[in-house]
Amino acid sequence: MKQAIAHLKQADPILAAIITRVGPLKPRYAPPTFENLVRSIAYQQLNGKAAATIFQRLADACGGAIDPAALEKLSDADLRRVGMSKQKSSYLRDLAHKTNTGEIDFARLPELPDEEVITQLTKIKGVGTWTAQMFLMFALRRPNVMPTGDFGINLAIRKAYRMRKMPKPKRVLQISKKWQPYCSLACYYLWRSIDGDKKQD
Repeated sequence: MKQAIAHLKQADPILAAIITRVGPLKPRYAPPTFENLVRSIAYQQLNGKAAATIFQRLADACGGAIDPAALEKLSDADLRRVGMSKQKSSYLRDLAHKTNTGEIDFARLPELPDEEVITQLTKIKGVGTWTAQMFLMFALRRPNVMPTGDFGINLAIRKAYRMRKMPKPKRVLQISKKWQPYCSLACYYLWRSIDGDKKQD
């Protein structure tokens, strides 16, 4: 972490100011599991509290732990009862089916390069590039992920670099070149910079 921070500060004075202002942070990681990707789908377009309630109901319906076999056994009515929309239910069924058949192998994902992980995960209904990138960053802990489509990142860049408009992906990539190979850490700081600059415990 110290080496990465030193590199980012030296490479980009604007980011250096953000790092100094935000202070020490510790990203909150999750294991690279089937259950964690189910959580990502469950949380899409919902506030944290509502999503957490639905996710817990889903876990209870699966017998306490969410695994592909248990999830695939749930009926449409079961999924409706826990609060899943018809669309999200179809996403979860597709994820469970592809995992049960071995098309998606979570045990192998840590061995794959970033682009291949994205290719694998985006085969699943409802999992786009952004969700796959978040899985890379927060589950697989990959150090050099740059989610150019992330609204929070783009907002932070616009604010920090004093742009009149939201930056386009090409511009974001141009700015982030100097952060490599630690783009993920740069993103953590950019997110925190628009989150009230609160320091984590």
